[in-house]
Amino acid sequence: MEKANNLKFDASTFVKRIKGMLSVDFYRLFHTPLFYIFIAIAAIIPAMIIGTTGMQGSETGALFTNVWQAIAVEKPLYVIENIGQYANMNMVFIFGGIMVSIFIGHDYKSGYVKQLFTTHSKKQDYIISKTLVCAFAMACMCLAYLLATILAGLFVGLSFSVNAGSLICALLGKLFMSLGWASLYVFLNIIFRKRFWISIASSFFFGTGILIIGAAAILGNSAILNIFLYGSSVYACLSSNFVSVLVCLVVSVAWSVIYGFLGTYILNKSDVY
Repeated sequence: MEKANNLKFDASTFVKRIKGMLSVDFYRLFHTPLFYIFIAIAAIIPAMIIGTTGMQGSETGALFTNVWQAIAVEKPLYVIENIGQYANMNMVFIFGGIMVSIFIGHDYKSGYVKQLFTTHSKKQDYIISKTLVCAFAMACMCLAYLLATILAGLFVGLSFSVNAGSLICALLGKLFMSLGWASLYVFLNIIFRKRFWISIASSFFFGTGILIIGAAAILGNSAILNIFLYGSSVYACLSSNFVSVLVCLVVSVAWSVIYGFLGTYILNKSDVY
């Protein structure tokens, strides 16, 4: 009974600590121009792409004939055949990585981390809070991208025909992947915490999915690539179903746990300042 009470006390203390850090991080997120700038960027991307498509016209080889092609590809496709297959919501995760780098980089530049770890020794709390807040920010970017896509599609006059169930599954898959991508970017920024420009470059490099695209060039359109973040992000496509959503969720949670553990280990074993 005493052991159970201790476990309960530890759990409640952990939740209290996380809530405290989340409140601080969300306050900082909502009170900095960074968040709103990247929301605007996420909205501008599809507007520019679809706007260009509208100006080109279908007879000149436009990128899209259907507005939802700006959200996801028709089927899981790891090696792109044309630029239109790359120009979809997955681009949000690239710019999301840059946002995470700036957000965490400011912690070190401003001295916030030094102050934090002087009074708050739990490094895993920092990793968890940053991952959840950055995942939220990227999910908001995805929603801004979606809204801008719809408005641009209406303006240009593209077709909106789609399997509604598959579209919803694709969107849910993208939103769930925000957690996995956020954990990767937080981990990269913990590694390169003293090298701001390297952290941005590494986030951009991994966000483009170049490594998975290279693996797909060798393995082909293999479902085994779905165990990786970029692979599962592609798996959230316009032919998605409940299994697709489940794969995206499981992969995203699994990688967030892995990167969270590794990031915590690095912070505990090295100079965090």
